[in-house]
Amino acid sequence: MKIVVIQGPNLNMLGIREQNIYGPMKLEQIHAQMKDVATQNGVEIEFFQSNLEGEIVDKIQECYGEAQGLIINAAAYTHTSIAIRDAISAVSLPAIEVHISNIHRREEFRQKNMIAPVCTSSVVGFGPFGYHLAMMGMLQIMNEIKAAQEAQAQQQQA
Repeated sequence: MKIVVIQGPNLNMLGIREQNIYGPMKLEQIHAQMKDVATQNGVEIEFFQSNLEGEIVDKIQECYGEAQGLIINAAAYTHTSIAIRDAISAVSLPAIEVHISNIHRREEFRQKNMIAPVCTSSVVGFGPFGYHLAMMGMLQIMNEIKAAQEAQAQQQQA
């Protein structure tokens, strides 16, 4: 099983930009922790970061048939991108949206969320730990899907 983690614009600047909001942890450190969890659970994980909306859309589309789950922090595109929303919807994969800060307590323009309605769940406001929570959630979702598929296969054999 494979999870793809997609990071949007400016997340490559974590640990440098606005540490009072996003904290001192770098993206590479977050990814290393996620990789450890994936390895412990026998799951393949792939990371992708881009500041470009079209590249994010392309990566989401590449997940179709290649991944079983998607964790995405669309960053600023969360509030503006119908294209990313449509791509998530099109691939029909379990998707968990992550935001390091609590976007609901921030500027008014961040209150609009284009992504959440097509995601399975959202994790917001837990800082970098939100990625760990998203991993735990995605592993649970993937296990439930696998169990349902196995039960259906057993029913068909009976």
